[in-house]
Formats: sequence, structure tokens, C-alpha cells
Amino acid sequence: MAYRHFEFIEKHAWTMGVFTAIMCSLGGLAEITPLFMEANKVQPAEGVKPYDALRLAGRDVYVREGCYLCHSQMIRSLRFETQRYGHYSTASESVYDRPFQWGSKRTGPDLARVGGKYSDLWQHLHLMNPRQVVPQSNMPGYPWLSLQLIDGQDIQKRMRVLRWLGDPYTDADIKAAPKAVAGKTEMDALIAYLQGLGIDNEPPKPGAATAAATAAPATDGGAP
Repeated sequence: MAYRHFEFIEKHAWTMGVFTAIMCSLGGLAEITPLFMEANKVQPAEGVKPYDALRLAGRDVYVREGCYLCHSQMIRSLRFETQRYGHYSTASESVYDRPFQWGSKRTGPDLARVGGKYSDLWQHLHLMNPRQVVPQSNMPGYPWLSLQLIDGQDIQKRMRVLRWLGDPYTDADIKAAPKAVAGKTEMDALIAYLQGLGIDNEPPKPGAATAAATAAPATDGGAP
């Protein structure tokens, strides 16, 4: 009886196709479902908040201009990486990134902790013409960004969509967006985005908590 069933399936291509699709679907669900469940468990790291209006605009410029094609934002937990770039990246830092900027392509350096390493003026000169500050750079310039103003209404729409996806933007945040980006160029926004990378969400260095606890009594005049 079983042989007849297999014979029927083998002789009818459409039946074979249906059963193949069912088995592939079940196998795919078995692999993908645990990944979705694990991703939903990731919570924002301490200090991680949704991008404000200007930085959100800057991140969109960063993605639009393809900066991720040469710069990763993923520091691996290897000594030679952490010594150069800082603390390794964690998933909880990127919960509000859609899409996230992790990767391994590094024509240029990793930018996960670049915030504050250079001045706004340096970033501006570098984006206008990278060879002004890094003579050996092969990065293209982006002078047109200094001519394009940010559309506040567009940023409001983006924030509403991100809130629908789960970002905790308040009505006040969304209402204030046009004013926050008024008169700002795409260059201003991109610099703001870069200057914030790794500033608020870098995990504490080992021993930092211990050092803080040890220093705490001194703020009370040394009283026990």
C-alpha cells in the first residue's frame, strides 16, 4: 500500500511539488522561528534611546549614500579589534537600527565608536573632501550634503512609522521634529549621527563600577 502511494507521488509532478513545498516550509520555519523569538528577547542596553530627529535624518543619509558599503559598525570580540576601536559591539546597542549597520566590510575603519573622536569641523572637512584631513584616503567627498536641507515633515512621518514598529517616540518627540531640524542640512544631520555613535551605549569598561563604588564614600566627607 505504501509503495502505491510513493508511486503515485513519483508519477504526478504536481503532487511531488506540493509535498516538496510543504517540507521546505516546515524546515524553514524550524530554522527561522527560533531566531525571531531570540531577537524579540533583546532589550535596549542602558543609555540606548531612539535617535532624535536630527540624528535620525543623519542615519537615513548615511544609509542612502551607501556609507555601510565601506564602513562596518560591528566591533568583534577580538583583542586587536577592541584595542583599536573600543568595546566589542552587542545586539542590545542596535535595537533601534532599522536596518542595522553591522557587517564586516571595511574599506574604511569601523565607526561603531567613532562619536566624539573628532571635532564637528574635522567631520565637516572630511565629508567635503576627505584628503584635506587624510591625504591617503580613497573615500569620495559629499559636498552636496551641505546644500540639501532636511524636510521636517518627512522626519515626522518616519518617526510615526518607527513608533508603530516599536520605537518609544512620544507625541511630543514627533511634534518637535520639524523645529529640531529647521535650517539643518543633510551634512549637519550626518555629522550629528556620526558624533553620537558609541557615546551613550558603550558598555562600561571592566572595573569601572568597582572604581565608582570605591570613590563614592568620598562624596560624603569620608563619613562611614
